[in-house]
Amino acid sequence: MQTNEKLIVILNDLVEINNDRIKGYQKASDETKEEDMDLKAIFAEMGNKSKSFAAELSHKVITLGGESAKGTTNRGKIYRVWMDVKKAFTSNDRLTILESCEFGEDAIQKAYIEALAADVYMDTEIRKIITGQKSALKADHDLIRIHRDANVNTSS
Repeated sequence: MQTNEKLIVILNDLVEINNDRIKGYQKASDETKEEDMDLKAIFAEMGNKSKSFAAELSHKVITLGGESAKGTTNRGKIYRVWMDVKKAFTSNDRLTILESCEFGEDAIQKAYIEALAADVYMDTEIRKIITGQKSALKADHDLIRIHRDANVNTSS
């Protein structure tokens, strides 16, 4: 496999996990109680951020001569956490939903770390895009963790 092909696979993996994240936050929002509008707003913002990230990565895939991924992850190497979260939402409480979201945020961080560590040439622009997205996603992860921690303390 040539370098561009390997890079296209890596970028498409990130597109797919961002698509998973979009669906995950839509599911989280749907399962969140109406009185938890603060979480619904956070989930909408995070889903929109992943839409933007997926579009940016898709553009790079096309620029490299590839076809951009449209779906979600279905290969074992990407940590599929968002699509089958229904079991985690059985009680629909804030803490359970936030714990599931944090689990998903951990997975996307791992995917970005693996992408950056991959043994493939990335030009400075692509590395900057991936690094910037990873940083923004880490901030989202930390926000979810703050909300989760606040709810651990109130549910004890």
